[in-house]
Amino acid sequence: MFVLTVDQQGSRRGSDRVPSALDLLADVEVLLPFERTVGDELQGVPASAEAAVDAVLRLVRAGGWSIGLGVGPGRLAQSASASDGEAFVRAREAVERAKGRTVPVALALAAGEATPDAEPFLHLLAAAVEERTDATWRVLDLLAAGRSGVEIAEELGMTPQNVSHHRRRALWDTEVAARRALARLLTRIDAAGA
Repeated sequence: MFVLTVDQQGSRRGSDRVPSALDLLADVEVLLPFERTVGDELQGVPASAEAAVDAVLRLVRAGGWSIGLGVGPGRLAQSASASDGEAFVRAREAVERAKGRTVPVALALAAGEATPDAEPFLHLLAAAVEERTDATWRVLDLLAAGRSGVEIAEELGMTPQNVSHHRRRALWDTEVAARRALARLLTRIDAAGA
C-alpha cells in the first residue's frame, strides 16, 4: 500500500493552501481520497505506485509542500485519517524527514524492506521537476498532451529548436522513463512486503 502524508511549508506565515492541493490531486487514482487531516496537513492513499509517484511530483511542481511517501501494509477504513498500519506510520516518518531537505520529499519503507535505492531515485526525479521554469512547464504540458514540437512552437511563438531545448534541459524523456521504472520498483517493494 502507498500512503502520502503532506505538510504545508510555512503555513503560519501564509495562506491555507490545502484546498488548492486537494484540487490538484482530485483526479489521482486512489484507494482513499486525499483529505485534510490536521491543520495544514493532508493525507491520501494512491491506488498504485504510478499514482503515488504522480501525486508526489504534482506536489513538488506546485511547491511549498513537505511530502512523505510510506510503503507497506495497512488497514483501510472509511477515510485516510481513520485508516492505520505500517504504510501510514512510514508516511508520517517520511514527511518528518522531508522537512529538513532541500527538495522536501522522502520515502519510508515497511520495516525489514531491503531496497533503500528507491528513495534517492524519487528524490532525483523530484529535484528535476522542482528546477523547471514556467516556460519549460508550458512546453512540457503540451508535450504531455500529445502535441508535436512544431505545434508547440507555433502555439507558444518559439522555434522548434527552442521547444527541443526545453525538452532536453528538462530531461523530459528521461523523466517519463524514470517514473515508470520507479513505479515498477515501488510495486515490487510493496508486493514483497504484502
